[in-house]
Amino acid sequence: MIRKAIPLAAIAAVSAPLSAAEVQIQSSGPVVELTISESVRQAPDIATIGAGVSSEAATAVQAMRTNADAMSGVIAKIKALGVDEDDIQTTGINLNARYDYDRTNQKQVFRGYVASNQVRVTLRDIDATGRVLDALVAAGATDINGPSFSIDDDTAAKAQARKAAMETARDQAMEYAGWAGYSDIRLLEVSEAIQYNAPQPMMRTMEAVQESAASTPVQPGMVSSGVTVTVKYEMVQ
Repeated sequence: MIRKAIPLAAIAAVSAPLSAAEVQIQSSGPVVELTISESVRQAPDIATIGAGVSSEAATAVQAMRTNADAMSGVIAKIKALGVDEDDIQTTGINLNARYDYDRTNQKQVFRGYVASNQVRVTLRDIDATGRVLDALVAAGATDINGPSFSIDDDTAAKAQARKAAMETARDQAMEYAGWAGYSDIRLLEVSEAIQYNAPQPMMRTMEAVQESAASTPVQPGMVSSGVTVTVKYEMVQ
């Protein structure tokens, strides 16, 4: 586990009136406010990749038809690899006219249409990520992005980070209290923000995938789950 604590401290005597929008907790002593971030690193258990097909044709109808046929083969391959249908989601279908610039005549020249279809695939066996990428390219996928890695359920990791953050906050608040001549602290307020941290997706060109005889190498590394808590303590004697 790797922790990272980021203290932001502000000490002030608080005596603010109550308002309709926010309830202010009254205190008689000075208040220390700390913002602490803690994270826990662990091995991921989910890989997410994007796979799709881009098709060119002279007409929009033909581009869409060609693309539909090719994408149907890619989706069938994804299912044949054992991916549950609920883990396959269409993320974009696009159709655009394609133009080339004619430098001689200094004008755009119409070349046809490009249709594309992209799906996001969740793999629950991350050891198979490289083999799946290769299989999708062999099945006709021309657009690949990812993978990105995450944790399916990081509840326990966040609880661990939350506990560490509160312990760090109390320890630091006690230090401030001691420096200011006070013997104890009283918790007034706690707020939390969730951290979503993951490695950047690995990008790999289609040419590199097609030329490689071995399965595409994939290193999942570690991902972080964490929280940031902001706490206010009153210094007391």
